[in-house]
Amino acid sequence: MDAKTLESEAMSAISGSATLAELDDARVRYLGRKSELAQALRDVRDRETGMVLNPIRERLEAKVEARRQALERAELDRRLREERVDVTLPGQEYRVGTLHPTTQIRRIVEDAFLGLGYEIIDDREVETVHYNFDQLAFPPAHPTRSPRDTFFIDPERLLRTETSPSQIHTMEAKKPPIYMVSIGRTYRRDEITATRFPIFHQFEGLAVDHGITLADLKGTLLHVMRALFGDDREVRFRTHYFPFTEPSIEPDVSCPNCNFAGCRMCKFTGWIELGGAGMVDPQVFVNVDLDPEEWSGFAFGVGLERSAQLRHDITEIRPFWENDLRVLRQF
Repeated sequence: MDAKTLESEAMSAISGSATLAELDDARVRYLGRKSELAQALRDVRDRETGMVLNPIRERLEAKVEARRQALERAELDRRLREERVDVTLPGQEYRVGTLHPTTQIRRIVEDAFLGLGYEIIDDREVETVHYNFDQLAFPPAHPTRSPRDTFFIDPERLLRTETSPSQIHTMEAKKPPIYMVSIGRTYRRDEITATRFPIFHQFEGLAVDHGITLADLKGTLLHVMRALFGDDREVRFRTHYFPFTEPSIEPDVSCPNCNFAGCRMCKFTGWIELGGAGMVDPQVFVNVDLDPEEWSGFAFGVGLERSAQLRHDITEIRPFWENDLRVLRQF
């Protein structure tokens, strides 16, 4: 086929392409590496032939590009014409996520303590025996020092069993008065039950100042429990023992599941233990070089998941860790 005939045929094919796919087929057929024109250019041995074929190639490439732009404009016009959005129609509602119930409880706690002037502290989860036990006055034979109760990394390091070490870090870093709350994950080798899990979140508070009494502690805990559970839930305080507080108490909240009738969730007592609290033991003050004759204080620790159970009347703690969307979407 001579050059003029080839050019005329190629121009017709390009102009007649109705879609981008047809245009690409024409481009490959007349300008591709195996096309007749490409083969002819490869075999050029004289200047005159090259001066004829090269302009043909350039004109065909320009024609392809012009046709491509025309087809793209036509396609855009079609889509604008046919795919218009009727803004008067109701919009499509997309499902949005919500905060995890544990996170919701955490924010309620943070708001309650920030309103009281407390500082929120986020501390490390890998602790030393020194800060997790020794500085908190745990006796050498205390059962929590056993590998059966605590996740040890090595003889000197462990996953913190509570957020209480934050209290020691804070008292070592600054002088009283101190009002702080530490919130985060803790780890214990607990058997999984309706209210216990090996991993759980805890908020731990400390207040150190002149003249602090047990009444201040009870008032603070009641304020937070009212924020968490409302005014209708009953609260009681029982005496207890903790190595780092003396005297020590445990706050209990009435079971939302059975209303004192007794159930598995409350172990048939009508009450659910929420955490531990008490006045800071003088030995703890001595451990951080504070004079227990000058300073007094209280400390407390409460589980976030258990608080969420009581707030939402959930009988099991496991759903908080199973990531079941059927449960989480309820919050």
